[in-house]
Amino acid sequence: MIKEFKPVDWANGTNIYEVNIRQYTPEGTFNAFAKELTRLKDMGVQTLWFMPVTPIAKKKRKGSLGSYYACADYTAINPEFGTIDDFKDLIREAHAMDFKVIIDWVANHTGWDHVWTREHPDYYLKDESTQDFKTPEGMDDIIALDFHNPELVRAMIHAMKFWVEECAIDGFRCDLAFWVKLEFWKKARNQLDVVKPLFWLGEFDELVHPEYCEAFDASYTWTWMHATEDFYKKDLPLDSLLTVLKKYDDLGDSCMRAWFTCNHDENSWNGTEYEKYGDMAKALAVFSATWNGIPLLYSGQEIPNFKRLKFFDRDTIAWASAEPTLASFYKALLELHTKNPALRSGDPLVQTYRIKTSEPAHVLAYLRKKGANEVLVVLNLSGNNLGIEIIEERLRGIFRNVFSGAEYDLNMSMSFEMGSWEYRVYEK
Repeated sequence: MIKEFKPVDWANGTNIYEVNIRQYTPEGTFNAFAKELTRLKDMGVQTLWFMPVTPIAKKKRKGSLGSYYACADYTAINPEFGTIDDFKDLIREAHAMDFKVIIDWVANHTGWDHVWTREHPDYYLKDESTQDFKTPEGMDDIIALDFHNPELVRAMIHAMKFWVEECAIDGFRCDLAFWVKLEFWKKARNQLDVVKPLFWLGEFDELVHPEYCEAFDASYTWTWMHATEDFYKKDLPLDSLLTVLKKYDDLGDSCMRAWFTCNHDENSWNGTEYEKYGDMAKALAVFSATWNGIPLLYSGQEIPNFKRLKFFDRDTIAWASAEPTLASFYKALLELHTKNPALRSGDPLVQTYRIKTSEPAHVLAYLRKKGANEVLVVLNLSGNNLGIEIIEERLRGIFRNVFSGAEYDLNMSMSFEMGSWEYRVYEK
């Protein structure tokens, strides 16, 4: 694969926190969310991904407020959240605190009464049976754009440029990227990266659509997500997961991978991470922050959140008055991922080794290493309490448990007890 684009320097060590403005606070506004920046910074969040901030179409709207992903105007702000100046102020404040900001971009389709339906109806695909705009299968509140139309391509890139120039965003999370022609994304990136080098996260799985790595810096891991849910619910062997990991590893580092246990789609439509993974959820969160890739969190996971959030109506996240229970858990993981070079994503100088244990059928153990920097991860992916012995010649020196702070002098061997679904992370 010819890699035409180089990721921005900060991408390899970043993490991503998906912000659902509508549900984040009782007000559901940019200004209300701004009060959370200090807390998120302390938790170790690096990049804020805002779900679509554009106005929502009214025609064929679902629920009382509609879907973020049914856009009515690509260069305007959803008044539900505030004003364009409110959003600019939020981004300025975030940048002053060293956050990066990316926004959700929905290129494949718009809502039924987007301004283009009146001004440029030729931008859309037509349904021959109805002679009306064409809807993607199963999604009747949106209509598909025609990327064979060069005028549409120019208009779309111009709209994306608006957010870079007017709001100084740092990148895009591109919705259903694989539904849009790859040539569009490459053209868009060529033109937009001239304005400002950007980070590009595409919603596609590299195992299914590897060609999209030609345009994007990072991709989704849907295959892993489905495999881990099946593993937990169907009591599958550990090899079912190792096979998937090998497939990803065999692809190399042409694209960084975002690992997650939850996002807006999964939470609303398929269940919280606790519905899907039960007691394994935290171990998978550890994996997401320590395997080769970018950790991705969704709003409220730090509570933890056991609630499916409504998608088309107001349904505020159930924050407790006290500090979220899992804030320190995620802080330890996110800061480790950012600060330790051994966890850099997509770095060819980082090596990942599977570590042999006395319980190969139940334990996933691995060492990530860059020079003198090392991180050891041990995951008990079973519902059993286990006595674990690790024998590995690469393990030498003093290792610190990142959660407890306890130090261990490792000299090729290590023995300990692990509870069911327990996780351990050690930094040399």
